Parts: sequence; C-alpha cells; structure tokens
Amino acid sequence: MEYNPIGDGKIAPQSTTAPKGPKNKAHGVSRGLVTRPEPAPKGRKKFRPPAAQEIQIIPVPIEAEVQPGDSLPRLLLDALKHQKQRLHRGDILVIKHKIVSKAEGQFVDLQKIIPSAASRRWARSYDLDARVIELAIAQSRRIVRRKRGVLITETRHGLICANSAVDVSNVDGGRHAVLLPEDPDHSAAKIHAALKKTVHLSVPVIISDTFGRPWREGLTEVAIGVAGMKALHDYRGERDPHHYELQASVEADADQLACAAGLVCGKLARTPACIIRGFAYRPGRGTARDLLRPAANDLFR
Repeated sequence: MEYNPIGDGKIAPQSTTAPKGPKNKAHGVSRGLVTRPEPAPKGRKKFRPPAAQEIQIIPVPIEAEVQPGDSLPRLLLDALKHQKQRLHRGDILVIKHKIVSKAEGQFVDLQKIIPSAASRRWARSYDLDARVIELAIAQSRRIVRRKRGVLITETRHGLICANSAVDVSNVDGGRHAVLLPEDPDHSAAKIHAALKKTVHLSVPVIISDTFGRPWREGLTEVAIGVAGMKALHDYRGERDPHHYELQASVEADADQLACAAGLVCGKLARTPACIIRGFAYRPGRGTARDLLRPAANDLFR
C-alpha cells in the first residue's frame, strides 16, 4: 500500500506459489534508550575520534521473479557474478523482506479471505480492501490504533506498523498478499550461514522493510531481521571531544544501514538487495529484536 503513516501497508499463508558537564536527564532522550535498565559500560573515559570513512552502497538487482523454494544466497551470488562483483571482507548485505517472504512461500490468496462484517464496514468507509484489513487483524498481536482509515497494529514479531505489514504491491497485481517472514532473524541467520559456507566470509545480513514514522511524513527502511552483527551501538560511558560523558546515546546501527540501503532498493527499482561496504560494524550475535523497546520503557504504550 502506498500510503503508510506508521508502517508499510502488508491467517497463515495459504498459497505456496508465487503469483559529564552538568547532567541533563532529557539530553539524548530521542536518540537512545535512556530508560534502559542496565547501567552504562564502565571504564570508557578517553575519547578516540573515529576515522573518517567512505561508505559505498552497491545495488544487487535480481531480474527474475523470486519463487517459493528459491535459494536466495544462490540468486544473490549469481546476480553479483553477473555484475562482475563479489563479496569482500567487511561487507554487509541488506535484503528487502519481500524476496525473503516470497522464497519462504509467505503468500495468501486474497480470494480465500472472508472479511468479517466489521472489516467490510471499515473498508467501505475508507475505500479499502476488506480482505487486506481482515488479514492484517489476523496477523496482529493487538490493534494499536484504528482511525481515519489507518490501521496500526503490533505484529506477533513485536513490530508496530500499518496493516501488520501485509502488502499487495510488487506481488502479482493484487491477487495475493505477501506477509512478513515467519521469523526474520532466523531467515537472516540462514542466509548468513549459507554465505559463510559458500564464500568463506562472515557477511552480516540485514532484512529490511519499509515503515512510516510517528510525527514525520514519508517512508524509511527499518531492520526486521539481523544476523552476524550487533544491531545497536552503545556509546554510553564514552566521552565526547569536550569530555562530556555520554548518558543516552545508543545508535540503531542496523536501522541506519537499512535506511542507507533504501536509497538504492526502491519500490520500483527491481533491486531487492544491496551491499554496504566500508561501514565499521561490530560483529556479534545481534538480532532485530534488540531494536524493540520493552513495554516498561515505552512512554507511548
């Protein structure tokens, strides 16, 4: 769905065919998890300015339509070979979730969805597809907000987005809807492991989706699956060049990389993946779940 104020417009799959100065408590609240229960790391005192670095975003177009059962690592490596490109040590692979969902058979035939009376009334009022509304509700853990034709839900993954990320764009013209991967972190881990076995490189994998944002117009990418790198970079306890001890700076590295990838992996670009080269990521067992703010720390829940 093209209009998306909080998330990308997307029950179970039914089809497997593709169709330190003074401390300011408010400082940095919008940039990190100031209410995280764990203390800031100890022993970080001396500021070491990071070296300036050039970052490249290399598109990986895939012309063929991804089908259920396709090997994404093989498709991606073949696409790179066709471009006379290859993975390098330190590269990060960002993949749009839709080709992951397609390869995993996460389709639903919309003709088989029977909307409830409530979904039909809601859809009629705002010129929406009642089947997509019904599917979004079935895919949700809870309804966060429903107003003026916008349905915001929390998915079973814990993601807050429009229509539970049920999507009919770039599928088969509206006959089927595609869902999120069953477990995006697991999907990323499988691709990461397959690439490591094939090319003998540990390449972090980020699976991304397009979300809207509260208080801001327009769509950006977010990481919904992560493997091979830390999703967050905790700067708390470090000192800036003015010797101020950072209190709340926790950067969402995986989300920022997903956003960077969105510059080349647009909806109409037929480029469902890209390589990000030159970013000094931190290897580790990160997951996209690390990016979800716990309810106890969420001022808006």
